[in-house]
Amino acid sequence: MKSKKILEMKSITKTFPGVKALDNVTFSVTEGEIHCLVGENGAGKSTLMKVLSGVYPFGEYEGDILFSEEIQKFRGIRDSEKTGIAIIYQELALIPELTVYENIFLGHEIQKNGVLNWNETIKQAGEILIKVGLDINPETKVKELGVGKQQLIEIAKALSRDVKLLILDEPTAALNEDDCDNLLQLLKDLQSQGVTSIMITHKLKEVIRIADMVTVLRDGQTICTLNAGKGEVSENILIKNMVGREINNIYPSRKHEISNEIVLEVKNWTAHNKQYGHNILNNIALNVKKGEIIGIAGLMGAGRTEFARSLFGNPDHYVITGNLYIDGKEKLFKHPETAIEAGLAYVSEDRKKNGLILIQDIKQNITIANLNKIRKKIIIDDNAEIVTAEKYRNALSIKTPSIEQKLNKLSGGNQQKVSLAKWLFVNPEILILDEPTRGIDVGAKYEIYTIMNELVTQGMSIIMISSELPEILGMSDRVYVMSEGQITGEMPTNEATQEKIMHLATN
Repeated sequence: MKSKKILEMKSITKTFPGVKALDNVTFSVTEGEIHCLVGENGAGKSTLMKVLSGVYPFGEYEGDILFSEEIQKFRGIRDSEKTGIAIIYQELALIPELTVYENIFLGHEIQKNGVLNWNETIKQAGEILIKVGLDINPETKVKELGVGKQQLIEIAKALSRDVKLLILDEPTAALNEDDCDNLLQLLKDLQSQGVTSIMITHKLKEVIRIADMVTVLRDGQTICTLNAGKGEVSENILIKNMVGREINNIYPSRKHEISNEIVLEVKNWTAHNKQYGHNILNNIALNVKKGEIIGIAGLMGAGRTEFARSLFGNPDHYVITGNLYIDGKEKLFKHPETAIEAGLAYVSEDRKKNGLILIQDIKQNITIANLNKIRKKIIIDDNAEIVTAEKYRNALSIKTPSIEQKLNKLSGGNQQKVSLAKWLFVNPEILILDEPTRGIDVGAKYEIYTIMNELVTQGMSIIMISSELPEILGMSDRVYVMSEGQITGEMPTNEATQEKIMHLATN
């Protein structure tokens, strides 16, 4: 491993109105290494990388950036790209209607005598695709590819610019296990070709697997830099430095009696997708008791989210057959509004697309699902809205300088808490949580788990869909496993293991 520093960020301070996002942060990366940047949501990781890449230009922060031993004063992303820095965000910046080769060279098209040279573009795109391990036609439209392949195309875009330092912000958040493995192996392959990488991730197992060095940020400050080669990187050490305390058991214990009263039951539940002409759910049967957390496990594409949405007012307009009972009374909800009125709430897996309105503020997002409760005749009672938002801000420890803060300014963990607050405000009897901790850090996860435990202790029932098997085993009372739109098994958690669940999920 070379000892030359490719990047040094010295005493970086970045302030937003009411918030010091970065406070005298120092961060350095050695040429040729894979350096992971970790910390709780809101620790300043993405902000630091936006300073580095020029999203927050020179003059909007204090401190110095040295790249290849030269002080840099980036005025925008184009400046950082010219020096060989490329950043890939969690929300991919591809244009679905364009081809792969058009996306790869977008913004720096290959020209000959002032005319776009498409033949050469396609040829070079094919060569870059081989480097990232993608065996696809460069003329394929991006919209025809899965998320995993789209992520690799983002990396191909970076390689097309002769990248020296590749920054990846939560690159595996939306990927399945195979795509995660492919991406991590690609970073290792690129490392052997001389590419230095910085990866922001909440998945500590990935950090342990891939990192040469790890820097931990907390509350906008550098806490430590750990050397994996010296045995300094372990899950316990990372967690302790990230949250400022040891979390010996990330799944808080819960001691309460579960009632025998069944609050939700489905029988022979089948959903037919008219658009594609096939059943996406087949003869589902399950029940949920008062005060119980039910875990639903399964691989991507098993039908878990489709099941949740079919219960919650069927917004995808599947043809539904079968029976749904809430508190013993048969129901069939044709709109989410009627599901809410019956005591059902659904926290969606994609909080940014389906769960929240990012351009609105916190108080508007919290109250939007139950405006009747805060209105006077046809007018929203502003005071009631403020009181409600402050109540949930305090109850869920939402970190924000104000409930007037726009959602797009919050970290992922705090956005998730707002999404949860929105549905708690409708006072549901049954809460469906679809991937409740996706993309949030270990400290925020613990807080979400604690809230879940408090809710069921108070008598609420929870259906939790999760792709993380430790989470299923750590938080559920019973587990249902789905595969190809069917329930393939059900067991109490104390009898479940990851191996049993995976066996049922692959049936």
